Amino acid sequence: MRGDIDNLGDVRDALVGVFDNPSLLIGIPLALLGAVFMSFGAQYQHRGVTKVEAMSGGAASGGLSLTQLGRLVTRPSWVLGTVMLGLAIVCQLGALSFAPLIVVQPLGAIALVITTLLNARISGLNPTKRSIRAIIECVGGIFIFVTIAALVATDEPVTTPQLVTVLIILGVVTVVLAALWFWLRSRIGALFYIVAAGVMFGFVATLAKVVISRIQTGDVEWFTVLCIVSLLLAAGIGSYFVQTAYSSGPPDLVIAGLTVIDPIVAILIGLLVLGEAQNAPLWAYIGFGIAGVIAVIGVYDLARNHPQIKSDSGGLPITRGSDADEPPAAKPKSTTPRFDEAVAKVWPNPPVDDDRPPRH
Repeated sequence: MRGDIDNLGDVRDALVGVFDNPSLLIGIPLALLGAVFMSFGAQYQHRGVTKVEAMSGGAASGGLSLTQLGRLVTRPSWVLGTVMLGLAIVCQLGALSFAPLIVVQPLGAIALVITTLLNARISGLNPTKRSIRAIIECVGGIFIFVTIAALVATDEPVTTPQLVTVLIILGVVTVVLAALWFWLRSRIGALFYIVAAGVMFGFVATLAKVVISRIQTGDVEWFTVLCIVSLLLAAGIGSYFVQTAYSSGPPDLVIAGLTVIDPIVAILIGLLVLGEAQNAPLWAYIGFGIAGVIAVIGVYDLARNHPQIKSDSGGLPITRGSDADEPPAAKPKSTTPRFDEAVAKVWPNPPVDDDRPPRH
């Protein structure tokens, strides 16, 4: 979709045109299915990491050790979660083959809503009013982002100089994050690992889109192989950061960071390097900026006001199903049976024997 959108009528016609595109009608459902797999995979992986952390007798918040990484593969819940996340990646790659990057990526925010419901069921701590507001900020900001992207996005071929620029930026970012982790890992918390993972997976999505495009056009040569190697390296580093984040924070906070930081990084690359919105009007860039700020503030607010984090730190009282600011004497509102039954239909007890000790 090219050219400026001059009036509300043009906006309406442009939006209708988006949903008349058969490719988008395939790509968007695939992205949403990937969000479902991501939600369940995050819960299972979080369960596996916390089991390993408990059995090893030491916190992994400063980074998982090689021993802890080895024990993860003996946890059935972690393995099942990994399979689900693999399916999520397959769905996302499929979606990227049908739709522009800056349309597909933000749809992963749906995973945040699903993960929040699942984590409330498992932890027994309903979201507080402040945490719900933070989630709305995350999802709302990303929703605005994807709406603007759907109006102005174009799927442009990626040139070799553009790809070289992406790889150079990835190399610089990787060195910076590695240096920060090496020097500050004893003092950094979940938020660092969440942001770092989101940044790396933003590059993964970008490189995946490039590789898919080159394979579709038969342009497979040594530079394409270099992109695949870089993609796998970024995915490995991002996955390590995600596993460590699970040991420092609840899964819905991790998913919140990934579904906000990941698409913002991917979209910035698409805007500034790949030219996927080179003909967008000024108002679109202003909208991108405002929506991005709203979503990032949402992640920060969730990190500060998540009920599970407050419950685990300093023994702060948490009133289930109510705002954390209410006095402790207030009568707690437990999760309603109807809510429990609804969530239980999609989240039964994990079908894995995860309480057994690991085999040596």
